[in-house]
Amino acid sequence: MLWQHVLQVSRSWLIAHDDTRITADQLATYRDLEARRLAGEPMAYILGVREFMGHEFQVTPSVLIPRPETELLVETAVSIIQGRAGAAVLDLGTGSGAIAISIALACPTAQVVATDISADALSVARNNAQSLGADVEFHQGGWYQALPAGKVFDLIVSNPPYIPVGDPHLTQGDLRFEPVQALSDGRDGLDAYREIVAGAPAHLRSGGSLYVEHGWDQSDQVCALLRHAGFRKIHSLPDLAGILRVSGGSL
Repeated sequence: MLWQHVLQVSRSWLIAHDDTRITADQLATYRDLEARRLAGEPMAYILGVREFMGHEFQVTPSVLIPRPETELLVETAVSIIQGRAGAAVLDLGTGSGAIAISIALACPTAQVVATDISADALSVARNNAQSLGADVEFHQGGWYQALPAGKVFDLIVSNPPYIPVGDPHLTQGDLRFEPVQALSDGRDGLDAYREIVAGAPAHLRSGGSLYVEHGWDQSDQVCALLRHAGFRKIHSLPDLAGILRVSGGSL
């Protein structure tokens, strides 16, 4: 992958041209990238892109790296609004924009809005929307506070920070390099859900739905928050590994 990036060629080209001479500059560039990878830096940050839902997204250290399990949240959202012209969708804490943009591309008649508290993240998301041709409206701010007054939606989705403070995973693997504010709330990992779920009824139309991604052991707690807020038809969905990864319900 690093050589494909340095030479700007395909994998098949590398295999077919193993006798091609490389320049000293190309070798130096490769060695720099190799050193970053050996230090543990994620490939997505080194290459600057990551595939998600069949689209290539720009990623920087200002945003989380899109992960395959999050595609379940997008697929769930699309299944709810597909065929509903003009459905209004809100993605809270959009990061790279992967969720909002993927929904907008799959449902081009939907009105998709995305928020994030980070100006740097929103810059990445806007660039991704422009390069992929997705119509998404972006707002900066914390959760619902980012929205213009009176905005209501048919569907709210979010993949908020859910790793509890002190979790050893925060000091391992790719997570060491990702923005900690997008990974953990600095407490028990449920603060974002408390705020998102509690605020959802005021921003959902009658019959509207809320679905969130969460950690492997948080489905019961998230579902309890949904019940307390008055949601119905509450359920959790498993990812490809069989882990309950997305929970939601409707009003």
